[in-house]
Amino acid sequence: MWAYVLRRVLATIPVMAVVALFVFSLLYIAPGDPAAIIAGDQATPQDVERIRASLGLDRPYLVRFGVWLWDILRGDLGTSIFTNLPVAHMIKQRIEPTLSLMVVTLILAVSIAVPMGVVAAWKQGTFIDRLVMGFAVLGFSVPVFVVGYLLAYVFALELDWLPVQGYTPIARGIGPWMENLVLPAIALGGVYIALIARITRATMLEVLSQDYIRTARAKGAGQANILFLHALKNAAVPIVTVIGIGIALLIGGAVVTESVFAIPGLGRLTVDAILRRDYPVIQGVVLLFSFIYVLVNLVIDLAYTLFDPRIRY
Repeated sequence: MWAYVLRRVLATIPVMAVVALFVFSLLYIAPGDPAAIIAGDQATPQDVERIRASLGLDRPYLVRFGVWLWDILRGDLGTSIFTNLPVAHMIKQRIEPTLSLMVVTLILAVSIAVPMGVVAAWKQGTFIDRLVMGFAVLGFSVPVFVVGYLLAYVFALELDWLPVQGYTPIARGIGPWMENLVLPAIALGGVYIALIARITRATMLEVLSQDYIRTARAKGAGQANILFLHALKNAAVPIVTVIGIGIALLIGGAVVTESVFAIPGLGRLTVDAILRRDYPVIQGVVLLFSFIYVLVNLVIDLAYTLFDPRIRY
């Protein structure tokens, strides 16, 4: 088992190296001269050259990448071109709303989608099965921003049950914190719930046809024990895999959701940085999102040791 864990941890190093190279190259694959774009139409050639020097564009590419990578390893993500603040400080200010939204959405999606998929597999071919699959198709079809605007209109504007925008730090209380996250989490979690429910149903159908399930029924095991103790445990590996892969949906959807509900998180920071072409901020946020995604998938890989005993040997 420990050899497997070590291999998976070491495998993340070249992945993050490639990610770092791509993120660094964002500044150079953008159309036009980044310094001229940042300086604006009214800038003089001296202004453009000054910006080029501040960005290090006057040095060789590999030298710039080496210096940038060394700064990243020391925790220095650069300085924002427009606010002149350290990118790491800006991320620190914005990371709580984004992490809160992603965690609440993840808990909400898993707690709803897995039971839905199990029940749909148990009631295969019935109205319940078709209802769950219909919801899954709807969840995949309707964009996040459409769901977000509908939820905001109904529950915030018409019914006035929940706030329509903003974020309350968790330090001010769980209640106010959750009030601002309910609607964004539902909007962001729709497609995630649909994905997990479909995979759970398909995997459960395969497991429920196995001989040991029929043996458990013959021994008089209850339906709940068969579904959740025998079948779901053996169907967990692909379900856990798709949960890890779906983190990318949360990261991408957070950008849209935070814009719809005016949540001051990393998604909004990314949108603002793109509109202003603040490349150091874009690089820092994209690198952080990539690291989170790789780290989550590493945890999912290591979780296989809990579900598949063959990995221990």
